[in-house]
Amino acid sequence: MELYHGSYTKIEEPRVLVGKYTKDFGMGFYCTLLKNQAERWAGKYDTPKVNIYDYTLKDGLKVLDFKEMNNEWLDFVVACRSGQSHNYDIVIGAMADDQIYNYVADFIRGTISREQFWALAKFKYPTHQIAFCTKAALDCITFKSDYSI
Repeated sequence: MELYHGSYTKIEEPRVLVGKYTKDFGMGFYCTLLKNQAERWAGKYDTPKVNIYDYTLKDGLKVLDFKEMNNEWLDFVVACRSGQSHNYDIVIGAMADDQIYNYVADFIRGTISREQFWALAKFKYPTHQIAFCTKAALDCITFKSDYSI
């Protein structure tokens, strides 16, 4: 399977970077199946690059795969965005893009209810992300190529 990662540079050896910013599925190296989404990610930079990786899931890894946005997905995103850690190697699911994340933030603050969140959280286009959260998970991807946009 081919995955894409939008960046400002070629990344032949991905790493799990630990930082102060929380993401949907916690710390990890994020890719997507959607080429146009990776291009949007890269488009935020002055030197936009899309990296392409071959992905083969290896046995023995703990994987959480959200097939759809549901309450379990929302609770997991809220926990990760609040700085809580988890013990999954790989997490797969929809992305809380900027608009959706604003609704997640409102839900966290208690300014909207869970029902209001779901009424507002309608995607205009599909999203996908796969977070490689451990070194063992990163062993599932191999750099293939990159291109500038």
